[in-house]
Amino acid sequence: MDIEYKPASDAALTLMREGHNHPEMCAILDKVIAEGVPPAPENFDGEVEDIGGLSVTHRFVDAPGESETLRWHYVEAGAGPTLVLLHGIPQSWHMWATILPELAKYFRCIAIDLKGYGQSDKQRGDYRHEGVAAQVVSLLDTIGVGYFHLFSHDRGTVQADFIAASQGTRVKRWVRGSQHLIHFHPDLAPQENLFSDLETRGILQDPLQMINWGFRRLCKHPISKPNVIRAVQEFSRPGTGLAVERYFQSSTFRKDWIDRRTRLIPAWQADILVLQGSDEPPMPVENYVGLEEYLPDVTVELVDGGHFYVEENPAGTLEKALPFLIGA
Repeated sequence: MDIEYKPASDAALTLMREGHNHPEMCAILDKVIAEGVPPAPENFDGEVEDIGGLSVTHRFVDAPGESETLRWHYVEAGAGPTLVLLHGIPQSWHMWATILPELAKYFRCIAIDLKGYGQSDKQRGDYRHEGVAAQVVSLLDTIGVGYFHLFSHDRGTVQADFIAASQGTRVKRWVRGSQHLIHFHPDLAPQENLFSDLETRGILQDPLQMINWGFRRLCKHPISKPNVIRAVQEFSRPGTGLAVERYFQSSTFRKDWIDRRTRLIPAWQADILVLQGSDEPPMPVENYVGLEEYLPDVTVELVDGGHFYVEENPAGTLEKALPFLIGA
């Protein structure tokens, strides 16, 4: 594939610069900031938490990493074929809480805190997406997962790109959410500089500011106040901001995009549903028109929502994702 940027339309760039700023979302964020957020509770292995009537079990597992052991946190619920869920920034396993009760009716769901996030390992080391993807596979090997389905979002999708390429037919069905694919332009990824430049990188060390910046601009529909509070709590866990910054120091959006186009896409063997929000400021719908020219067997679906559509529109997300995952 030719490595060339696709210019973004004026409408896409305007939405990227201005964001959605939904009044209800802004009011919720203002209230959360004014009231403050208490620290998140520390969970323990085997602890059960109720999520919308679903009992999820917290797991802490040590798995081989980069010549050392990494400690992972994930939650598990349901029975059946394994579905691995990989969140994005600035979130944690909890971003899936709105749809886990329905998914767990069909799957053994494993929602992982990615390395550097939530209650997973934050030590120094390899924060290349390719390296961490291999470490996620090591975790799955350690807990006895064989074949599995994937549902990924945002920066979790960058790691899923490598997992799908390296694991061949082990990945059966994959909902690939909210990440650049064939087309990209640097103007659509201002956060790369924001999160790594000396003058602005401090936003990663301020969880309230980080959540406010992301949800205010990128949500077409509001996220509930309890979920906003939980997102702040999870991103407030000690060491998260510094660990997440390592990802942005270890790679670039252009490098991710070139890897994808030159060596990852040709290796993908899973059935793939590309799931995007209908109005995602960083990822305009125009970039997914004509995708069949490059990936003829991939299906594209849009959920009415912004970048965080899983929490903005859980019913719409399930309407698109669940039939694909169960093969209906």
